[in-house]
Amino acid sequence: MSVEAIERGFADPVHDAQKVFRAALDAMAHPGRIARLASSLTPPSPLLGTSASLLLALADYETSIWLDDTLSENPAVSDFLRFHTGARLTRQRREADFAVIAAPADMPALATFAEGTPEYPDRSTTLIVQVEALANHGWHFSGPGIRERMAFSAAPAPADFPQQLAANRAHFPRGVDLIFVTSVEIAALPRSTRIVESA
Repeated sequence: MSVEAIERGFADPVHDAQKVFRAALDAMAHPGRIARLASSLTPPSPLLGTSASLLLALADYETSIWLDDTLSENPAVSDFLRFHTGARLTRQRREADFAVIAAPADMPALATFAEGTPEYPDRSTTLIVQVEALANHGWHFSGPGIRERMAFSAAPAPADFPQQLAANRAHFPRGVDLIFVTSVEIAALPRSTRIVESA
């Protein structure tokens, strides 16, 4: 195991994990709302501190994590996550409770991840997507937690991302949930969110 893998985790594990957990819940409850998420973690590159904070707060030995090729190229990323979360790393997208994307423009289609079943819609993948920028313009959404309409976009993103989001919503209550992060921000699009207009 590399030295990078045992980089310091949360300074105050209980308090810090609760704080990040609340930030994630708040993001899911208010789709598209961009909030600050400061992280003191310095995980191996290209894993962002914000992504690492979310995984340390949400993942544990009962969960599995899928990493895209960009993240998998650095074994220290996998070692770091195993060491700090106890989670299992998987190469099968449909087995993943969490998936982390560091190259969003080339990310796999949302439909290739676990979307749950009609009986157990919670058995789906939550995607943590690392992007360069979040903005309140571009795509338009409606749904629970949104007053009338809300504008939101994340960049970079696949060219057909609006179509993928529409298809994901069509399967509700099945579908994946998305959490977008920059190095200092967080926003989410839960599966209940409907895209009504794209830029």
